[in-house]
Amino acid sequence: MARPQVYVTRMIPEAGIDLLRQTCDVAVNLEDRPLTRAELLENVRGREGVIGLLTDRIDAGFFDAAEGIKGYANYAVGFDNIDIEEATRRKVPVSNTPDVLTDATAEMAWALFLPLPAVS
Repeated sequence: MARPQVYVTRMIPEAGIDLLRQTCDVAVNLEDRPLTRAELLENVRGREGVIGLLTDRIDAGFFDAAEGIKGYANYAVGFDNIDIEEATRRKVPVSNTPDVLTDATAEMAWALFLPLPAVS
């Protein structure tokens, strides 16, 4: 049986790539930049899964190019870049990484607060 074909639109931590490679054939954009629209559409052709970032516009054109896609994972907290209605219409599951920045945001708020002089 053929292994699922997965495309990662931008480097993610190597541990994640290693996990994917245990069960999937994985191709990764190794450039330290977002893909152009043409590059994105070309690279998702024939893939069952795609992992992308907020810089990738996931819309009807994307789903047309990624015909047969079984799922899209957004490596980001938000999902403003994804046409959820289109994904739903095409029955493509979509995920994101909610709450991944919750602790970091709270820590940054405290870090910014602490150096302030006391007000008398």
